[in-house]
Amino acid sequence: MTERVLRLLRVGRSVSNLDCAIAFYSDALDFSLVNETQIDDPALGELMGIPGMRAHTATLRLGQQEIALTAFDPPGRAYPPKSRTTDQWFQHLAIVVSDMEAAYAGLCRHFFTAITEGGPQQLPPNAGSVTAFKFRDPDGHPLELLHFPAGSGDALWQQKRGGRDVFLGIDHSAITVADAAQSTDFYSRLLGFGVAARSINSGTEQVSLDHAPDVRMNVVALEPTEAQTPHVELLGYERPAGRPVPVDVKSNDILADWLVLEVHDLPRLVQVLEFEGVEFVSPGIVTLVNGLRSAFVRDPTGHLLMFRQA
Repeated sequence: MTERVLRLLRVGRSVSNLDCAIAFYSDALDFSLVNETQIDDPALGELMGIPGMRAHTATLRLGQQEIALTAFDPPGRAYPPKSRTTDQWFQHLAIVVSDMEAAYAGLCRHFFTAITEGGPQQLPPNAGSVTAFKFRDPDGHPLELLHFPAGSGDALWQQKRGGRDVFLGIDHSAITVADAAQSTDFYSRLLGFGVAARSINSGTEQVSLDHAPDVRMNVVALEPTEAQTPHVELLGYERPAGRPVPVDVKSNDILADWLVLEVHDLPRLVQVLEFEGVEFVSPGIVTLVNGLRSAFVRDPTGHLLMFRQA
């Protein structure tokens, strides 16, 4: 499968104010600024479906993982009010911590909006016995603090357990999907992700974690071909039902996170996706001024994916 996804390079996130976003992720979550760039490249607007746009972007790193925060000109719409984890535009970053008590106390010194009720929740063994806390950054983007018990999770997190750092890195990006089976087929059959784990999450702890009544959801962990961390998790809520992704969502809207995926053979992948009737935001492959060749699509639920040639 030559068109397979090799790795999840980073998660892109649209922000309303880049300086404020950098400050939050740096001060509250211990990310470090890698670089900051003004982009005035017509090809980027072509790629992301917003002709004539400009962008001011910052790449931040936590451990070995990265995110890209981007303020667009023109700006997009604000994050939808009263959003819930079950809404199908939900996409979070799961940040692994070595000490949940210390991480939560540090976060509480900054402005954020809690999703989880009652502070961090320890989930039952069928959900990995992890301790988790979901919240939103000042723009409304969802995030999660995640602590793995000894001997669980990616080996990378076990190797870092004895260090001094509280915030260790990004384990995965989780996305709420309309149909777990359809999305699993899309990511595995078309993109080459491997199914690493499945679980059905429910119960009082999950209700508190998601701040949603009577939660029951299918969780599918997907790993790219060459790098298992960070990975992607699909959240298929059987109940309660969430709202679909707005049909008119644009790449510069604040809710429009996107996964940046490195692929082995971009032209072949584009052929496959076009044959399968996948919705493209870009007109096929676009070459940016820096020479990167990329394509931009929506998955079956409407989440944005940016593919880059390795």
